[in-house]
Amino acid sequence: MIGIFGGTFDPIHYGHLRSALEVKEIFNLTEVRLIPSAQPPHRQQPVATASMRLQMLELAISNQPSFVADDRELKREGRSYMVDTLQSLREDFPVQSLLLFMGSDAFNKLTSWHRWQDLFTYAHVVVLTRPGFITLALDAFFTARLSTEKQALADHDAGRLFFQPVTQLDISATAIRQLVAAGKNPGFLLPDTVITAIKQNQLYQEN
Repeated sequence: MIGIFGGTFDPIHYGHLRSALEVKEIFNLTEVRLIPSAQPPHRQQPVATASMRLQMLELAISNQPSFVADDRELKREGRSYMVDTLQSLREDFPVQSLLLFMGSDAFNKLTSWHRWQDLFTYAHVVVLTRPGFITLALDAFFTARLSTEKQALADHDAGRLFFQPVTQLDISATAIRQLVAAGKNPGFLLPDTVITAIKQNQLYQEN
């Protein structure tokens, strides 16, 4: 099974990385592909350039051989729609189970995504929640796809909805950028290699 994490990663931080590591172990994933978004359709455009965000991601995961920095959205023109990314991944991995991970906030807005129902054609959707999270009432589309057993994700290559509690660190890329802009130390929120790259390239400085 292959895990998929999308995001702007502007910059990548321990909140992203801890969740990725936990789900790799929980689901016994062969690899986790972290995919920086080029032009995210549902949020502000990234501050750092695509190449810098990819570089920071590569630095952050350099000691995790099962983590892959996947640049397919950065190479693709136009808006970064996840359904297009999953279709591309399915072409690369025709028989593997693909697990698309997202937070509960993203899941609550999923029906506003481009061709959101088609996501389940190409992958399972795994919603990362805080421990003790209570699933709200789901409509018929989601209820029909809901699984409570991890084995169902391995037995099918796509099409299931699963809720998985993980440790959620209260770290945000926005807060990190604000710390850097204010001349404060963002240490212990993201890898030192990424902090060094931010300093060397003078990222997130006040104009």
